[in-house]
Amino acid sequence: VRRLMRKMGIQAIYPQKKLTKQGQAKYVHPYLLKGKKIDSPDQVWSTDITYVPMRHGYMYLYAVIDVHSRYIVGWRFSNTLDKSNCIELMEECIAKHGTPEIVNTDQGSQYTSADWINTLEGKGISISMDGRGRCKDNIWIERFWRTIKQEYIYRYPTDVVSDLRAGIGRYMEFYNELRPHQSLGNATPPSKIYRIKDKAA
Repeated sequence: VRRLMRKMGIQAIYPQKKLTKQGQAKYVHPYLLKGKKIDSPDQVWSTDITYVPMRHGYMYLYAVIDVHSRYIVGWRFSNTLDKSNCIELMEECIAKHGTPEIVNTDQGSQYTSADWINTLEGKGISISMDGRGRCKDNIWIERFWRTIKQEYIYRYPTDVVSDLRAGIGRYMEFYNELRPHQSLGNATPPSKIYRIKDKAA
């Protein structure tokens, strides 16, 4: 079976290895979301990194999701795990959507670096981090990784980075504007929520 799967280019869909490498303990922050009512856009953003297997290595997908609306407020596709990708993406999201109250991450080295912490604290953002080994603390972005991999990345594999980046971009638009979400009562995400927020402003 393994030989035939390789020959046909078929890959099983299953959870892959973790990317998180423990960061500096002095920059680890407590988890702020236990029991917290999240009832408005930009109250809590969740962000993480996942890897996308390619024929000759890996690419890395970064994303930021609004927890209340499940809206992907920003994403980035890179061949590195450099912390600058996290910081630049967060700054792009803030420039486009405004400043969230809380940002939740895991305890990976990118998110427990002095540069990341200083960036968020400099903007008055409260920092929340998953408990060690508790991926369910950041369940919103983890569910999104499962969704985009099962619905797009694994279904339409390619080794052309530009094609994959463009395809991910199209999927992000679909996810934000057209895909119904069970957690939202089968409504589409936040396009309507952000329109309401814009009208109120």
